[in-house]
Amino acid sequence: MPNSQLSRRSLLQGGAIIVGFTLSRALPAMAGTAPSKPVALDEVDSYLALERDGSAIIYSGKVDLGTGVRTALTQMAADELDLPLSRVRVIQGDTALTPDQGPTYGSLSIQNGGTQIRTAAATARRKLIQLASERLGTPMDALVTKDGRVAPAAGGEGIAYAELLKDGHFALKLDKDAPSKNPDDFSLVGKSVPRLDIPAKIYATFTYMQDVMLPGMLHGRVIRPPAIEARLTGVDEASVAGIPGLVKVVREGDFLGVVATSEWAAIKAAQKLSATWSKAETLPEQAKLWEHVRATPVVKEDTTSNVGDADGAMAQAARKLKATYDFAIHTHGSIGPSCAVAQPEGDALTVWTASQMTHALRTQLSAMFSLPPEKVRCIYVEGSGCYGRNGHEDAAADAAILARAVGKPVRVQWSRADEHGWDPKGPPTLIDLSAGLDDKGAVTAWSSQFHIPVGAAGTVPLVAATLAGLPHETALAPGNIVHNSAIPYGFPNVKTVCRRLATTPLRPSWIRTPGRMQNTFANEAFLDECAAAAGIDPLEYRLRSLNDPRGIEVLKRLAALAKWESRPSPKGEGKEAGGDVQTGRGLSYVKYELYRTYVAALAEVEVERSSGTIRAKRVFVVQDCGQIINPDGVRNQIEGNVIQTVSRVLKEEVMFDRSRVTSTDWASYPILTFPEVPEIVMELIDRPRDKPWGAGEPSAAVIPSAISNAVYDAIGLRLRSVPFTPEKVKTALQRT
Repeated sequence: MPNSQLSRRSLLQGGAIIVGFTLSRALPAMAGTAPSKPVALDEVDSYLALERDGSAIIYSGKVDLGTGVRTALTQMAADELDLPLSRVRVIQGDTALTPDQGPTYGSLSIQNGGTQIRTAAATARRKLIQLASERLGTPMDALVTKDGRVAPAAGGEGIAYAELLKDGHFALKLDKDAPSKNPDDFSLVGKSVPRLDIPAKIYATFTYMQDVMLPGMLHGRVIRPPAIEARLTGVDEASVAGIPGLVKVVREGDFLGVVATSEWAAIKAAQKLSATWSKAETLPEQAKLWEHVRATPVVKEDTTSNVGDADGAMAQAARKLKATYDFAIHTHGSIGPSCAVAQPEGDALTVWTASQMTHALRTQLSAMFSLPPEKVRCIYVEGSGCYGRNGHEDAAADAAILARAVGKPVRVQWSRADEHGWDPKGPPTLIDLSAGLDDKGAVTAWSSQFHIPVGAAGTVPLVAATLAGLPHETALAPGNIVHNSAIPYGFPNVKTVCRRLATTPLRPSWIRTPGRMQNTFANEAFLDECAAAAGIDPLEYRLRSLNDPRGIEVLKRLAALAKWESRPSPKGEGKEAGGDVQTGRGLSYVKYELYRTYVAALAEVEVERSSGTIRAKRVFVVQDCGQIINPDGVRNQIEGNVIQTVSRVLKEEVMFDRSRVTSTDWASYPILTFPEVPEIVMELIDRPRDKPWGAGEPSAAVIPSAISNAVYDAIGLRLRSVPFTPEKVKTALQRT
């Protein structure tokens, strides 16, 4: 058969496929080789340096987790410095080289991190113009920058940056008043510049964390307890004595690991090592999870909004509505399990990690091993996307313990069971809502209580430190999950309260759109319940209570984009009229954290009554995130938000028994498949003269409620418990 006619099926029928390839991997930054440079947040040199050829190095504490942030930051810096994109490179998340701009979370990389870099570049450009003015005897306002040179605006060759600043350093404080470029003069910002990382990823030359290899590196595996809080009571090292390549069995407290000369030897040793553990049943019964959440002691109450007299207005309402919503425990579900490499050097430690918070990880590791922070260096290497705090930091701690035990660099690669079973989880959320309506259906009172764990964004305790009995945090860190518990609507009487719980099942952390997703789900779905009770079109119902012009604009643009049909919900076709498969549409709106990115979304769904299956067929999104740096990058983020959140809403739920997580593979924790991905239609509102806001999280917040509202529109049943599994749908249908 000619090659041109070779199909995949015929190739597979041949019985064998032979693939040959060579991957050339450049080593990441090596331990102990970092030059001395400023990293203070108020120093220009902390963020950028000029090389001898006039190109620029940008130092970013924020890292690219696969979101395209590196490309966007390069655009911002290159535009501000008037350099071609090819002459700007970004170093990310190296604690020896980059300033601590905070963890890469919360959709703040561009909004905060990019803005700091832009300010540093603007301060530097002004200094270059000043130096050129002194050299040329020309007033500063008569000079312009272009392609790495400062030249007279009237014409002339000018002077290259490298000639003006021969050592490449500025020795300047950041000046927030340094004039940034006029948006009319941007040549890169606002343009869909191709992602800088994609070619290497396509051609398999990109170095992921999992690819990092060091000279003399060993391989480690950790033996996990069979139950959370189980104690290690015995280890039989003789059980692995015959495994070739085994270097050492490492035990420290309840931490148990093996180190070997190859990854396969480490895997075999971890499988065969005989260990005994105590029994532990510290988790609640999953079937009674919500009773457990409601019974958990409340540490404090955070009132996130209090307008008017909600209780008094509720008592006088013509009609009262109540509902309870819940959102399951989710894992991060990174497609590639976590990995890290640690290298000890005397009393110092270097760790290569895919952590989204290398500076915070350095603090944790220095405390864990009682080392001065300057003796610990964490170097970011991109790993599998996480959109939250998954297992990357824990793999780093595993590697560090094992490396220090053998005095050599050790690579730890987590398994799928490690990742699903031991990464921290997005905690369960339980929400009670009530509303009072007047005789025309308008909301006169709104009251809500959110049952969520205490704590905020911070550092999640490292599993290895906890097991080994080494210094570690004890406070919960679920993320800033109170956000968007308050609502963006101008109701006259509103009270929203977060009841902060002392504990939560499983170790919590933030997962994409933490709290904002769960809270917006309940608020926007319950608002639709109010609209349905009033017999008013859901879009009109929202617009009546919004006073924010930008919020109104995204909703109206959504209506135009999706060709919204104004009518109350549900459609009212009924089972007989609609047949087994019925369709519906639902919308949702968020003003992220009530001060930034605006998003409106509409979901179109099919509901198959006989199977209970929900299919998200199409999702429309309109987003206003202020100044857009890279439109294609923003579209990427919206698409990712929609796809991941549809998966979370329709399929995902962590399963557990009284001892441990039991959903430790893709069969027990299913995610959306390619044929199930909905069509995504979007419109971006660009405001070049405004500040840039985040795009990595906000559009995820509106998807659960949009789907819930669409299902109600289709079959007249309200789904209030995520995930919306076929079993839940069929159970709800049987009750009607």
